Amino acid sequence: MRFNVSSTSLSNRLQTISRVQSSKNALPILDCILFELADGVLKMTASDSETTMVTKVEISDAEGEGKFAIGAKQLISSVKEISEQPITFTIDENTYAIEVNYQNGKYNLIGQNGYEFPVPSRMADGTRSIAIDSQVMLNGISRCLFAAADDELRPQMNGVYFDMTPESLTFVASDGHKLVRNRVLSVHADEPSAFILPKKPALLLKTVLPKAEGEVIVRFDDRNAEIQLTDYVISCRLIEGRYPNYNSVIPQDNPFRVTADRLAFISALRRVSVFASQSSALIKVHVDQGTLTVSAQDLDFSTSAEEHIMCDYDGMAMSIGFNGPFLIDVLNSITSNDVVLELADPSRAGVILPAEQDEDEDLIMLLMPMMLKD
Repeated sequence: MRFNVSSTSLSNRLQTISRVQSSKNALPILDCILFELADGVLKMTASDSETTMVTKVEISDAEGEGKFAIGAKQLISSVKEISEQPITFTIDENTYAIEVNYQNGKYNLIGQNGYEFPVPSRMADGTRSIAIDSQVMLNGISRCLFAAADDELRPQMNGVYFDMTPESLTFVASDGHKLVRNRVLSVHADEPSAFILPKKPALLLKTVLPKAEGEVIVRFDDRNAEIQLTDYVISCRLIEGRYPNYNSVIPQDNPFRVTADRLAFISALRRVSVFASQSSALIKVHVDQGTLTVSAQDLDFSTSAEEHIMCDYDGMAMSIGFNGPFLIDVLNSITSNDVVLELADPSRAGVILPAEQDEDEDLIMLLMPMMLKD
């Protein structure tokens, strides 16, 4: 086999799909990238047995067809050092000896039989599908992913929940301390359906979606999903189990509503959180007429900090405790200039939402409080 390919195009695609690979693979061949040459097209595949990522790259002067695999680390490290130019791969189909020729030199590598590379599971009968705009998909995953759990006892929480109805698509993630629900009203499914996308493919999508165009096609059954982008296809095994009823935990009657500048709130939290206890990361939020006070203290080291920012609030004075990094993560996932903090009492969850929702979206975030000592 023989073909020519652009060094930059090849390097970029290889670096992207190699993100799916695991540092500890059960099968040694999963440390390799699978190359498939057929009909003048070069397809490349990387996998960790649970998640598989496929891409295609344009080639020229192709001769022969077949499959071969090359160790990912060595290939990627060598190709990315070659400046933009055509490079030629020549593969001995009997010994899998590979010669890579470029303008000023050549590499000699030993590949493996590509037919030993595991193939992703086929979709079962009754596959469902939905088309989602790539930007909508990116926003939904980006706003939810930080809230997903890492809990071996509750694996259903370890991903992003896609809840599809004829009226909307809802992205949900929660770890029991924080919850994000992003409802998109512009996406509709033919019938109610749902699945839980694991963290790893969600992170891969977050990486490749910014450069994607048009719609993302998601095909899924009860066990697997296949996500088709412009330049990539991601196949993965879904998390099995029933996702908790997320709507039931969102308070509907928080009487106290605080509106504050989001960036000012984040800046104050970052400065004050330096003085919080390292074990609890507790931040105290106190609201009073027109003022929001953020404070923290570490009794072990006798340090403390307090900062005031202006806010729109005319209710009774109250204080509530939050985990500082969690609150910062929530605020960073909102894009509006102002945020609304809805509170009931120090023992009930705080609801955080943008002061102005994006078009066709309904974003709401929930953060459980921490007990204050005073």
